[in-house]
Amino acid sequence: MKEHNMCLTVLGARGSLPVSDTKRSRFGGATSCYMVQAGSETIFLDGGTGLVSAPARFEKTPVILLSHLHLDHVIGLGMYPRLSQDGTITRLLFRADTEDEMRALLQQLFSPPFWPIPLTEYKGTLLLEPLKPTLRIGDVTVESIEGRHPGGCLVFRLKYGDKRLVYATDCEPDDPFFSKLISFCDGADLLLYDGQFTEKDSITKKGFGHSTAEKGVELMERCGAKRLLLIHHDPQASDEELLRRERRFNSERIRYAREGEEIEI
Repeated sequence: MKEHNMCLTVLGARGSLPVSDTKRSRFGGATSCYMVQAGSETIFLDGGTGLVSAPARFEKTPVILLSHLHLDHVIGLGMYPRLSQDGTITRLLFRADTEDEMRALLQQLFSPPFWPIPLTEYKGTLLLEPLKPTLRIGDVTVESIEGRHPGGCLVFRLKYGDKRLVYATDCEPDDPFFSKLISFCDGADLLLYDGQFTEKDSITKKGFGHSTAEKGVELMERCGAKRLLLIHHDPQASDEELLRRERRFNSERIRYAREGEEIEI
């Protein structure tokens, strides 16, 4: 990786729930999790089941940013190997007013009878930090805005040197939000965008909080992004279906995310 570049690894790009069968192996079945490496910093975007296969050893303490707390974006936290290793520290950030509120929210899922023990009782140290609209992680600046999704969801922009990555998952592109999103994504080198629905789906599923590949392409063109990576794949969509959707755009700049791929930014 070149100096001042970022590297994105797709650990999970499936939406709503994980899937596992031969018809969905090419794009993968693990839910939302993306590893961004910038210099010595490692930042995970969401903690879906893709986090289970993430590396556990790093030069510096890794940071996990959660866009929201829906199950498909957090369920991998409980099985992330690093959290069970003595002497490790992992920072976990999501939107809340206080650390106590964060702990209470996590314990609604990760505690008996739904999970054996709370995440904060694992062998490794989990540092809980309320997420602010702007923060620094080493030389990486992370900014966020409110998206459009039931219960809320944040859109993240990561800046490292002159590189820009935007992560816009679980967002319904209604105005005036879409206009704000265009401005937020201005000049992005890589745009990760929720393309779960087809255009037909979007008509019957208003209010579900997801978007389409076509809207992602419109966003890419209007904000001047260099590349578009479509994410949060419909769990019912097969490899054949996703390939068909991808071919329609006939562009190397527009792709559907594949689990395990690495992209230099």
